[in-house]
Amino acid sequence: MREQFPVPCRYSVVVPMHNEAGNVEPLAGKLLSAMEALDEPFELIFVDDGSTDDTFAKLGQLAENHPEICAIKLKRNFGQTPTLAAGFDRAVGEVILAMDGDLRSDPADIPKLLQKLNEGYDIVNGWRRDRKHEGWLRTLPSRIANRWLASISGVEIHDFGSTFKAYRREVIEGLRLYGEQHRYIPVLAGWQGARIAEVPVTDLPRLYGKSHYGMGRSFRVPFDLMALQFLRRYRTAPLRLFGVPGILSVLAGAIAYLYVSVAWMSRSEPIGAHATLAIVGGVLLVAGIQLIGMGLLGELLALSYHGPLREPTYRVEKIVGGAESEVAAARGRAKSARAGG
Repeated sequence: MREQFPVPCRYSVVVPMHNEAGNVEPLAGKLLSAMEALDEPFELIFVDDGSTDDTFAKLGQLAENHPEICAIKLKRNFGQTPTLAAGFDRAVGEVILAMDGDLRSDPADIPKLLQKLNEGYDIVNGWRRDRKHEGWLRTLPSRIANRWLASISGVEIHDFGSTFKAYRREVIEGLRLYGEQHRYIPVLAGWQGARIAEVPVTDLPRLYGKSHYGMGRSFRVPFDLMALQFLRRYRTAPLRLFGVPGILSVLAGAIAYLYVSVAWMSRSEPIGAHATLAIVGGVLLVAGIQLIGMGLLGELLALSYHGPLREPTYRVEKIVGGAESEVAAARGRAKSARAGG
């Protein structure tokens, strides 16, 4: 067994895994070799996202034999974003790296990301430039989506879907992740002033297990684009989005009712002649009030989001290993307490 390394460590590598039993040992071996070559303290944090195979059993064995390895088991399958968040919350490194557990990213590329990070950037994204083995049915929609995302977000990178990234600790600590936002960490951080770079990395074909990403993911991209556009413009002031059409709708409804009232009071025309206009005016009034109410409700939700009360997006069942377990556990408990109130 290796000698315990000092606290805090320099690098934390977070790897989410789901039914990746065949990749556990080869990936851990490559990561240990790559990180040991850096000759600085590090930790490897593997987070099992409710696997139904023996992924966590193998991770637990590795953690018992290597003090650099920490294995976290979540209570159920929460999804990749909460799984990454669980690893980020426990990480104690000054620099945090993330990568998928399918061995498609090569740990030997880690020095490339770190070298670019040391040039003064806050995030370095791994760009899977050569993905010919996937076929055009997967790569073409991905390229189109990436171009749209770059245009909408203002973050000029080529591969938003890559999990393989290096972050400065302060960038991760300033983000609150939910849904499927792990793909858009550069966008969210870029809006807060983070400096972002990109380097080409190797994209290997999968050797063990099966992919967890299908064509259905491509159909969610338009909704992601709409959500990003909304978050960019109105995440802190949603009333600006709903308030303007709401006020216009109320004014239009009020004018319609005023016209009907004047016509009826002047006895120039019977009230029945304007029944349709009266109905339309009523609909406009109700719709306008609802839109304004939605905007005010959005303001309350925004206040809640930026406030202290946040429900955790994951639940940990078991943790095995980690030379810095006490320090990391204390950090994780403190973050969970802040998130859950």
